[in-house]
Amino acid sequence: MTVPHPERVGTPDAPVGPSPRRASPWDGQGPVVAMVALGGALGATARYAAARLWPVETGGFPWTTFWVNVSGCAVIGVFMVVITDVWAAHRLVRPFFGTGVLGGFTTFSTYAVDGQRLLDGGHPATAFAYLAATLCAALTAVGLAVAVTRRALVGRRR
Repeated sequence: MTVPHPERVGTPDAPVGPSPRRASPWDGQGPVVAMVALGGALGATARYAAARLWPVETGGFPWTTFWVNVSGCAVIGVFMVVITDVWAAHRLVRPFFGTGVLGGFTTFSTYAVDGQRLLDGGHPATAFAYLAATLCAALTAVGLAVAVTRRALVGRRR
């Protein structure tokens, strides 16, 4: 059998062969998961703080959750334009801020629970108004934020 590099045989720094490398969770998706978790904790904390600052009376329109979701959707619209059309963001910015912070701040689960509580509490008109208004306002907020941000930031660059 022949040795591929006979001049290196026996030298201390000669490679012996491929060194087995253990896979680390930080090699692949570990940093992404960590950033989503960190951002989610921050966003959920901000949402919780909003709910504590502006509590809603039982049976009343859940304005706090409504405005959290609408404002969060507007920020998502701005953010997505900025990181796709304006700024070449680090690979962990979107998972941290978009999925983590804004995903933790906006809340489909509380939206659904609020609607269910209103129904269970005998307020079906308020429940349906809340569910429909949140959906329409959130979609409008994201669409307007994208359009305004593109016009303001991307239009200037051309």
